[in-house]
Amino acid sequence: MSKIRNAFKNGKAFIPFFTCGDPDLETTAECVREAVANGADLIELGIPFSDPTAEGPVIQGANIRALKGGVNTNRIFDLVRELRKDIDVPMVFMTYANVVYSYGAERFISVCQEIGIDGLVLPDIPYEEKEEFLPLCRKYGVDLISFIAPTSENRIAMIAKEAEGFIYIVSSLGVTGTRSEITTDLDKIVKVVRENTDVPCAIGFGISTPEQAAKMAATADGVIIGSAIIKIIEKYGHDAPKHIAGYVSEIKCAITDK
Repeated sequence: MSKIRNAFKNGKAFIPFFTCGDPDLETTAECVREAVANGADLIELGIPFSDPTAEGPVIQGANIRALKGGVNTNRIFDLVRELRKDIDVPMVFMTYANVVYSYGAERFISVCQEIGIDGLVLPDIPYEEKEEFLPLCRKYGVDLISFIAPTSENRIAMIAKEAEGFIYIVSSLGVTGTRSEITTDLDKIVKVVRENTDVPCAIGFGISTPEQAAKMAATADGVIIGSAIIKIIEKYGHDAPKHIAGYVSEIKCAITDK
């Protein structure tokens, strides 16, 4: 069993997303450390991919910058090994099936166990196709994170019953990116989830402000923020870690006690 539940044991969890290697792996490491020091409960690390279908332009840009900088899967594994020397919070990888396939699925997932990765988020693998990875994830104790989207509808209960680690609830249709307003009836989705499992759920896609985060935290067990984090890194580059620290602290304060 992974450590993912630990992220939710002390109230609402904040889960920031970082694209590994944007602008370089050293900056990624420092941003992660600052995030954890300022209240992040679980870290989602993106392994760059040349065709990230679930991502909007902000995270697509981060993928391109990281790949141009020479980042590859082995270097990201080494990054996690280094982070695990002083970072104890759960960490999950977010990437695409082709990245795992090209590395070798069993080899990839076994290394995840070795370096201390607790879960795997694969947005291009629908629930019906998860058996391609689930046996290997269970063999090596890595949770395969399930997605529930606004279009899941009558599949929500089925997905929830088999979920592991945490459930990633997609707030809006479309790709990642900040949104001025989230109109999905998330209360209804979370209600069905909670009727079918005690696995915690976190809402992602479109959240950027403390006000949005607080609203989502009042509904779910945690909040995931990616594009707003990437925008800070894109703006400040190597000076981003101190700005990440302030942003994470602001979001964490906003969701506390919700």
